[in-house]
Amino acid sequence: MIIAANLKTNLTRKETRNYVEELSTYMKQHASTQEVLVFPAMSSLDNYESNVVIGAQNAYPTQNGAFTGEIGLDHLEEFGIKTILIGHSERRHILGESQEFIAKKFEYFKNLGFQIVYCVGEPLEKREAGKEEMLTYISAQYEGIDTKYENLIIAYEPVWAIGTGLTPTLEDIEDIHQELKTKSSAPLLYGGSVKVTNAKEVLSLKNVDGILVGSAALYSEHFCTMIGYGDIVEKEMV
Repeated sequence: MIIAANLKTNLTRKETRNYVEELSTYMKQHASTQEVLVFPAMSSLDNYESNVVIGAQNAYPTQNGAFTGEIGLDHLEEFGIKTILIGHSERRHILGESQEFIAKKFEYFKNLGFQIVYCVGEPLEKREAGKEEMLTYISAQYEGIDTKYENLIIAYEPVWAIGTGLTPTLEDIEDIHQELKTKSSAPLLYGGSVKVTNAKEVLSLKNVDGILVGSAALYSEHFCTMIGYGDIVEKEMV
């Protein structure tokens, strides 16, 4: 399974290094077979000798250039980063990224062979409008995206559940994942108020291939527990 942590605008470089080291130690001690991805804050990108995959939360689709406040391919290559998060709801809704620009970014990093974790999800008003309208809204987020890209991972995150402590029911998660699996055979993660108390149940659901964890991943011991859940669920599935 894929167990991913989006650290957002949290943890300094020193704190992030300690965090990654703690995850690595846990995985070695417990012989974990999970694919663990960590997306640190931009200022915390670095070379990490670790069995944890380090990814970028964002980058501009350029080698370098006059794009104030952004980083480009040069900055990712310096640290050997080949994994990127694209389409997160906070970049869509808070920072105003359009689907057109997100698709452009996707195409740029796809052509470079990056592992792309591509995020989709709906706000509360779309969910409350009914399943058909919700799926239409989510489907629009696939426009311009190569759903057959071999290095694609899709993360479904209901926007209204991110950082709120609210989560869909397990039945709702399983239902929407079944629908999204018809759009792409790529691994499909669930995100949105995933925490220690519900991670094992979520990982056990059909068509859930892993989790993308936000604030609950900031504590390494909690995130290590979730990695352990991934190992447990995989063994139960055998």
